Amino acid sequence: MQVLESRFAQHPERHPGVDWDNVRARLEVQPGKLRVLQGMENTAGEPDVVDVDERTGGLVFFDCSPESPIGRRNLCFDDAALAARKRNKPRGSAMGEAERLGIELLTEGQYALLQSRGEFDQKTSSWLATPKDVRQRGGALFGDRRFGRTFVYHNGAESYYAVRGFRGRLCV
Repeated sequence: MQVLESRFAQHPERHPGVDWDNVRARLEVQPGKLRVLQGMENTAGEPDVVDVDERTGGLVFFDCSPESPIGRRNLCFDDAALAARKRNKPRGSAMGEAERLGIELLTEGQYALLQSRGEFDQKTSSWLATPKDVRQRGGALFGDRRFGRTFVYHNGAESYYAVRGFRGRLCV
């Protein structure tokens, strides 16, 4: 809780209008969510509040590490892509790891929101939630920030790179 509070105080630009006392109160009554945030922290995600869910009023945490979380790199996109690899399989998949942690991959829109709150993935890239029609064709989306701009690209879902990980989302 102290790490979250310190990060929250250091980066007010990420959560305009959100009060730490409200964050603390929500976390104290949802210990399961606090455990998920600890998992995000353990994989170097540096979770922080970046939004308020308009529908539920929930506080939305994203991984805010400057680069894609180091504990979540070298992964292909999903378990189907992992199973399809015949040689040089990565240790796992982004979707599988996200499910294990209890978080969701960021969508394109959420990634754009994150990038509007700071500059992330300037040396790395992050897998993003991918529309079904793209995934059915063997592809998957990822994003990064280069040349002062945010880019969303595509790659084969089976691919993996030392500098590509994934960022997660958790609503509390």
